[in-house]
Amino acid sequence: MEQQPSNSSKMETFRLFDGNPQPGFGLNFLESPEKPFSPLPPCVEVLPSQVSSNVKYTVESVDIDGITLIKGRVNTKEVYAFSNLDLVPGKYEGGLKLWEGSVDLVKTLQSEMQDGKLSLAGKRVLELGCGHGLPGIFACLMGSSSVHFQDFNAEVLQSLTIPNVNANIQQKPKSIGTDMTECNTKTETRFFAGDWSEVQNILPYVRGDDCGINSDQEVGNGGGYDVILMAETVYAIYALPTLYQLLKKCLTSPHGVVYMAAKKHYFGVGGGSRRFLSIVEKDGVLASTMVAEIADGSSNLREVWKFHFR
Repeated sequence: MEQQPSNSSKMETFRLFDGNPQPGFGLNFLESPEKPFSPLPPCVEVLPSQVSSNVKYTVESVDIDGITLIKGRVNTKEVYAFSNLDLVPGKYEGGLKLWEGSVDLVKTLQSEMQDGKLSLAGKRVLELGCGHGLPGIFACLMGSSSVHFQDFNAEVLQSLTIPNVNANIQQKPKSIGTDMTECNTKTETRFFAGDWSEVQNILPYVRGDDCGINSDQEVGNGGGYDVILMAETVYAIYALPTLYQLLKKCLTSPHGVVYMAAKKHYFGVGGGSRRFLSIVEKDGVLASTMVAEIADGSSNLREVWKFHFR
């Protein structure tokens, strides 16, 4: 993939590989309904003290509708033994790049709050496939009581996510307002690595295996997350059913909400928001509403969807 200029106004267009994919990394594996690799890396909690000390972390600012956040940057080759690849199945899921959907999601959350449709204050928030973690960082700055960041790769959390969270919270953006200073220091932030098929085993707030959708009594270890955020997570067909099951296990009932930013279609790899919506609609447990549509000409059509229990 061609690197974009270091400019906060430009986000990388979503491509899983550069123009000349390496041998052995074709796209057919993404069209399979089954996981194309094994074994999976272990699910672990990554502690803030485990930040990578041998990877250079640099920052630049990104303006998102008047809110200035910090975007970290690391060299993929310093973290892994390869470069110029957006994804290596079973090893790296693209978390070191800032995708357009992350910015779309922050903008949508801000708009929903301004319209009185969302409050993040005091909420338990989970960001799935976090990478840079900008949506989760926004939740921290908006006063969420807990924000948990999940990524497939522990290395992404160690080299990028944790430093990015720390840098943004420490800067206390003036555009957020001085009344958020106290929240910046009191939000509980934790970081979890692992595949969506197993990561619920280590997340602190889950509903339990039976989901208890129609029950007044929550099960599991804490009743779930009030808000789940995810951006650019639905590109691979084989992962969609697992992701959907994870949402149902982790989302608080009956008032929890999921915000998902994604391309309508990921051409050449088969996934997309509409493919995920077909799974949601077929199951009938969650209701869906499109809250934003972005057609800026820089990529195929992007959308932000909201899901909640029926």
